[in-house]
Amino acid sequence: MRNLRLIGKFPPLAVVTALALLVGACGTLNGAASDDGENKRAVDTSADSSGAEAAGRIEVEVLTTGLEAPWGATFLPDGDALVTERDTGRLLRVTPDGQTEEVQRIPEGGSGEGGLLGVALSPDYERDEFVYVYYTTGEDNRVGRFKLGEAPEPILTGIPVNTYHDGGGLAFGPDGMLYVTTGDAGDAATAQDKGSLSGKVLRLAPDGGIPEDNPFPENPVYSYGHRNVQGLAWDESGQLFVSEFGENQYDEVNRIEAGGNYGWPEVEGAGGEPEFIDPVQTFATSEASPSGAAIPKDSAIPQWDGDFFMAALRGARLWRLDLDSDGDVTGKEALLDGDYGRLRNTVQAPDGSLWVFTNNRDGRGTPGEDDDRILRLAPAES
Repeated sequence: MRNLRLIGKFPPLAVVTALALLVGACGTLNGAASDDGENKRAVDTSADSSGAEAAGRIEVEVLTTGLEAPWGATFLPDGDALVTERDTGRLLRVTPDGQTEEVQRIPEGGSGEGGLLGVALSPDYERDEFVYVYYTTGEDNRVGRFKLGEAPEPILTGIPVNTYHDGGGLAFGPDGMLYVTTGDAGDAATAQDKGSLSGKVLRLAPDGGIPEDNPFPENPVYSYGHRNVQGLAWDESGQLFVSEFGENQYDEVNRIEAGGNYGWPEVEGAGGEPEFIDPVQTFATSEASPSGAAIPKDSAIPQWDGDFFMAALRGARLWRLDLDSDGDVTGKEALLDGDYGRLRNTVQAPDGSLWVFTNNRDGRGTPGEDDDRILRLAPAES
């Protein structure tokens, strides 16, 4: 059965819930969503942040079930996704209709928050066929590249490792460079050390070399003073935003400047100190524990284009932030609030839909029978 739920999007961006009608179930094969129980709901987006009407409702579909702590995702030219599972080391191929198969396993030696984390596709994939992954070994976190079916060739090693604060975000920016997010691996002081790879956003050439225009000569460090960054997203102008775990008070969304110092461990949240860059948005840690992020562009949900989306683990919701033309936050809204448990990542699919990953089997959640799941947000069927 499909359960349609309406979530209002009204100023001041409060979430409103109302049960609607039940309609027929969707079929399933090979790991796609089960046709028992709730499979689809709808999110009403009747107004944008300015109060203007925005046509249509957004349907939330359970696309795939039975995964184990899915973490990173990237999309192949044919529209299939490559999805990593943190704890199993499995690299999965997921079709747009939710069919799932294991492609291969990436050797990794992580525990806790380490394992097989971010994944990215070469901007020139149709020529070079390179896939990039961030993964944990017994000695470090590292970035490797490979062709499907082959073992990764390390292009960056020596990222400090621990059972927590391992970072793991990986994405190519609009400049064609590879951006890597790292955590402080439990040693907070290293976040301020530009000679250390921990607590940073790193920027690499596709072959692992250091771009000549990096802010610090012959250094992969792009920004520093971070506690544990995982989500990376660029707006239409090419501005990078990241999601960052705080400690006990504030989680953050930061607008990244080349060479910028974001304050950890001297500052958590907004400190207002001139030597540090303040976040554009903070959250109570109970509301967030942020991981993957996305900014939709030319999507199937035009009223959400240009908004910053952030998956929240402890907060068990999908945060939507309105960004103005200067990259400042003008409003926020909690979606899927508590409906699916811990949320790890969100990515825009080639068809313009938004995929969201649950992480109830990551050792800190309470998994249900179908966990973990991939959710698909798209315009509701008429």
